[in-house]
Amino acid sequence: MAKILNLTQHEVTEEQKKAGVREVVSKARVRQLLTFEEIPSKKELRKRARELAWIAEAYNAECDRVMIGGAPYLMPFLERAIKRVGMTPVYAFSKRECIEKKMLDGSIKKIQVFRHIGFVEV
Repeated sequence: MAKILNLTQHEVTEEQKKAGVREVVSKARVRQLLTFEEIPSKKELRKRARELAWIAEAYNAECDRVMIGGAPYLMPFLERAIKRVGMTPVYAFSKRECIEKKMLDGSIKKIQVFRHIGFVEV
């Protein structure tokens, strides 16, 4: 099974772990690079995408794909940067499901959950 590197702000779910997704060691730095407090310039977007791709490249002996996600304005830059280091960017695909949970008072509460289905390669 090909391993996929998680380069998102979110922790890997159990379903994703079973699908071969692994976590980066430098999660705090990844979160910093994916978080924007001000409107970024193109130069800033390219710089952050490059650094994220370098982080991913350190895992290319173990992983051939990189799960990405975050600010939509960063993703085109990140997709290109990931491809430049010889890896394939993918997005997680989940399905929204409604589950019913019986409450202590006998009422039924509907809860929306997202179930991991697979990956979309770009």
